[in-house]
Amino acid sequence: MDSNRLGGIIPPQPPIEAQSDVYALKSRLEWGEPAFTILDVRDRPIYNDGHIMGAMPMPMDELVDRAVPSLDKNRDIYVYGATEEQTAAAVNMLRSAGFDHVSELKGGLAAWKAIGGPTEGIIESKTPAGADDYNVVSRLQDYSETQHKDV
Repeated sequence: MDSNRLGGIIPPQPPIEAQSDVYALKSRLEWGEPAFTILDVRDRPIYNDGHIMGAMPMPMDELVDRAVPSLDKNRDIYVYGATEEQTAAAVNMLRSAGFDHVSELKGGLAAWKAIGGPTEGIIESKTPAGADDYNVVSRLQDYSETQHKDV
């Protein structure tokens, strides 16, 4: 009996890019793709204020010491920091420690929030929802207005 019943159903994933945009990550999350990790390498108080939902905190000064024992070196890892420079430095540290599938998340938290990616944290939880987030009637009305075309 074939031990890999899903072999023909789930296609193998392409290798992770050295740099990824937030759309690629959001797509993977929305499709429920397994086997990837999001690392936030900013300082812990900043992480606590707000971060990408599900991101693990691994500040720069602890990054390699925490990543090596806790993450599989073949796992896809998306990294973001406070700046593009911090993100690139963190990715280089992880690659030097033997992690092959590491990607810089371009634009970090700001880009993630700009496309409506889910966030969590102290400040994020206090940010009011959009006017129509919980109102189905308003959402349907907004949708019909944006879809209306004169022919």
